[in-house]
Amino acid sequence: MSDNPSFVLKGILDVEIQQKPVPEIDPNEVLVEVKKTGICGSDVHFLVHGRIGDFVVEKPMVLGHEAAGVVSKVGSSVTNVKVGDRVAMEPGATCRKCEACKEGRYQLCPDVIFAATPPTDGTLARYYRLPSDLAYPLPQNLSLEDGAMMEPLSVAVHAVSKLGALRSNQSVAVFGCGPVGLLCMAVAKALGASRVIAVDIVPSRLEFAKAYAATDVFLPPPMEKDESRVAFSIRNAQAMKEKLGIADRGPQAIDLVLDASGAEVSIQTGIRIVKSGGTYVQVGMGNPNVNVDMFVVICKELVLKGSFRYGPGDYPLAIALAASGKVDVKPLVSHRFPFTQAREAFETTRSGKSPDGKGVIKAIISGPDVDVNEA
Repeated sequence: MSDNPSFVLKGILDVEIQQKPVPEIDPNEVLVEVKKTGICGSDVHFLVHGRIGDFVVEKPMVLGHEAAGVVSKVGSSVTNVKVGDRVAMEPGATCRKCEACKEGRYQLCPDVIFAATPPTDGTLARYYRLPSDLAYPLPQNLSLEDGAMMEPLSVAVHAVSKLGALRSNQSVAVFGCGPVGLLCMAVAKALGASRVIAVDIVPSRLEFAKAYAATDVFLPPPMEKDESRVAFSIRNAQAMKEKLGIADRGPQAIDLVLDASGAEVSIQTGIRIVKSGGTYVQVGMGNPNVNVDMFVVICKELVLKGSFRYGPGDYPLAIALAASGKVDVKPLVSHRFPFTQAREAFETTRSGKSPDGKGVIKAIISGPDVDVNEA
């Protein structure tokens, strides 16, 4: 079989739809007919730069990893799903044998095979194969579009619940109001946070965050001429504390800070507004080389963590939060495209808005021959 239209990245800013063979599956794998795939910032980064850190596109690669679909075929040993099941697809298959896998941190597996990370093809195709235990049946009240949103929601679950260890009645500040930042806010709210502060430099994004999940918002002041990033972050943190009544200790303190922007000044501000003994989690990827005031980290005895993808239990919790209505992912889908317009979908996401001026939060591409309105 070769009826497998796929959206292929051939080189920097060079993409086309190609026919590729339908994948063969092993006894413990399933073949999923992909119905919906969301565009992630990493997909756009590969398109524009051809690499992310050490991951370099050296040969043509199918893009996409935020996906959901319908099981088309099951291996002989598969018992957890059947043909016809609607599933959310966790796009990283790990070795299951290394130290990281065995200790329950499979996201750190050195041999992970992750969709749309060189050299592995992604989900923007008619068919995609994956281990059956990474295909999660969707409850009836979740659509396939919702299913595609379980990937970024799982990123937020991992950062807030697992690494941030958020408890009910704690306060959270999130820097960056893109899809992952917004979902971090939603997860924090769902888990009982008493206060969820959104920080961004775009007023319209703050407006959306306030309507979606944030209890408070903060728009940083502009940088002054010749002001260093460190000096700005000190001034920004003080302004944030004064405006929002944030203290270093006690009930007005911030227990958990998550940065989903990757911006150096956000990172520097974040460690200054989190409480003494608090936790800071880095989710967003930006410049890998940033200045961090270790004196602040030491004196406040902060816990600093990096968050990478998701691990055991994160997908099930994400699905449970969405199915219960505690997290609504639907408002985040701002644009929808048929498979034949995948190029336009990427161009729109890259520019941050569609030709009509509407800002992009999350763009969803339907699978080949799938109607954009199909649930």
